[in-house]
Amino acid sequence: MATTLLRNSPTFTTAIDDPLLPFLRFYSLSSLFPFSSHTRTIFYIFTNFLHFVNEFRSIKKALEDSTTSSTQNLSKLLRDCINKFKNNHSYRNDPRFLKIWFLYMDVSADFDSVFKGMLNSNICANDASLYVYSACFFEAKGRLLDADTIYKLGISKNAEPIKWLEKAHTLFLSRVSEICNVASSQKVDYKESATLENNDINPWDASTLNDLLKKINPLITKFDGYHSSTKSYTGKIALSTLKNASRNKVIEIGGIKYHIKGCAGQGGFAQVYKANVDSDPDDVVALKIQKPAFPWEFYMYRQLDQRISDRERSNYGSAHRIHLYSDCSILVCNYLAHGTLQDVINSYVVIGKFMEEVLCIYYTIEMLHMIETLHDVGLIHGDFKPDNLLIRYARGNLTEDGLLDRSGCWHDQGLCLVDWGRGIDLNLFPDHTVFKGDCRTSGFRCIEMQEDRPWKFQADAYGLCGVVHTMLHNTYMETVKKESSDGGSVYLPRLPFKRYWNVELWKTFFTKMLNDYPGHDDRKLLQELKKSFQDYISSDPQHIKKLKELLAKQRVSLCSA
Repeated sequence: MATTLLRNSPTFTTAIDDPLLPFLRFYSLSSLFPFSSHTRTIFYIFTNFLHFVNEFRSIKKALEDSTTSSTQNLSKLLRDCINKFKNNHSYRNDPRFLKIWFLYMDVSADFDSVFKGMLNSNICANDASLYVYSACFFEAKGRLLDADTIYKLGISKNAEPIKWLEKAHTLFLSRVSEICNVASSQKVDYKESATLENNDINPWDASTLNDLLKKINPLITKFDGYHSSTKSYTGKIALSTLKNASRNKVIEIGGIKYHIKGCAGQGGFAQVYKANVDSDPDDVVALKIQKPAFPWEFYMYRQLDQRISDRERSNYGSAHRIHLYSDCSILVCNYLAHGTLQDVINSYVVIGKFMEEVLCIYYTIEMLHMIETLHDVGLIHGDFKPDNLLIRYARGNLTEDGLLDRSGCWHDQGLCLVDWGRGIDLNLFPDHTVFKGDCRTSGFRCIEMQEDRPWKFQADAYGLCGVVHTMLHNTYMETVKKESSDGGSVYLPRLPFKRYWNVELWKTFFTKMLNDYPGHDDRKLLQELKKSFQDYISSDPQHIKKLKELLAKQRVSLCSA
């Protein structure tokens, strides 16, 4: 869709009221080229102007060549071209360079990061083409909420030609409205007919338009801490300047001043900063700045507030407020200063050792309990990995009692699951919905995703297995099919269990978590596995004593680093 718009924009000779009408005509040519549908379409657009741009001849050659090696080389050529010219002001507003970015967006596995790169580099920032093409690309990927945000961003910047941009946005909303009506009627049909299948929803590609654009937005505006503006962020210090060298800058958001202490993390669309509120060293928060604006994570945090009990709430992170602007969003969250589970794992990697089994078992118990609690209230995290598990420590010294029921000092000890941008609220879907879609997180794609089969709770279950495997082996998990005792086959980790481990305990865990995982109620399985690990750790007082020593050593080592 995005590439079809390229041909029909005002910069080309042919102008059509709705740029999506010739979409099918373009696809009739798709069999002539080996690249993706988007790339094939862009090929026709680029043929003319690439002839006289010497720097791009190699790209044109790769587009024309149908060999596998040339296809693989295309991404590198585009990336090199972008890196060479992105800081050259002469090309920043050149529409030809914008098209190079779109070619790269299409062949890149992480197109989110490519789009973010265009925004950060201000490529054709005042040209409506940037926003129309980008929005249509995201629409083609099923990212409707992001597409709408991109249109609004371009309109807020008064990008030219503004009338074309506004018309494209109006047509987009018309398409959304039409599909929403269809989605709404389908949902009614689902309630009336138990035979209607609902197995092809991708929750990360906007799922159903009715849920994302009609149901969520009205709810989120009523939550405490929600602040929205139709204007772009206009603080004295531009958010785009907050990179790694952001320490000691002060930004004002919603009348509150935040003293930036450093960068705490960075992803494809967001950066996280540690900050003091009004220069108070005891009032520390995390600021998650995201472009384009992304209110979904705030919605998920408010669902956690409503559904998770006070006793369990500290296990899942929290958000104080969100400030939404036309060009970005700023989520204000609690800040935990003790690092992530990945940091703990890395502390063993750097000294050439492995996490001791009793500590692996302890964290496995914690994660099983967290997922059981989460799934029981109809929430899926969707991005379960060691980077998103923050470490929590007890306020006082750990005792011999309280480990199993997580009472006393053990209540404050454990993990905190954060980064809810891929969270799934099952209450927004019909009962017994299962999903299709790929998280695209290397090492944490469940087997169902790998085999293009429906999944539900398996997304978190496989993620948990991936975390456990990383703790045990210091490396991401790969699975293989192995023969089972009954003549069938089961999925198990490729790496073998060490002989000095409790092999049967781990083998049972991975076998049950990776094979025939319950699709609609996994509480019994999670409780059984949790109990098996608890029984082991409580079978010998030396296990708890050793665990206390390891946690104390871990705290001293990481907190002093």
